[in-house]
Amino acid sequence: QLQLVESGGGLVQPGGSLRLSCAGSGFTLDKYAIGWIRQAPGKEREGVSCISSSSRRTNYADAVKGRFTISRDNAKNTVYLQMNSLKPEDTAVYYCAVGQYSYCTSFYSTWGQGTQVTVSS
Repeated sequence: QLQLVESGGGLVQPGGSLRLSCAGSGFTLDKYAIGWIRQAPGKEREGVSCISSSSRRTNYADAVKGRFTISRDNAKNTVYLQMNSLKPEDTAVYYCAVGQYSYCTSFYSTWGQGTQVTVSS
């Protein structure tokens, strides 16, 4: 069974940090771009970041540039999202998803179940 499992979410104060993990199960991620997408209550899904299969290319939403860093460890079949200087507006459910190709596009096939990130004092 093909699965993505996110972990690392939680409650953090403004200015704090979290690292999200996305682990593949039942298939290997190394041939695919992986994206992080978030959805806040009452808002549409928003692409946060994406990393190509080789890690050579990454992209970020303007709202998170300079604060978030995406990376991957293909040996561990895992992709990470390091989130620093968190703001209340970063509060959302964060999903990882497998791209259709080795490079980043807006299209994803398999999605994880999501992990809640709440930034609040």
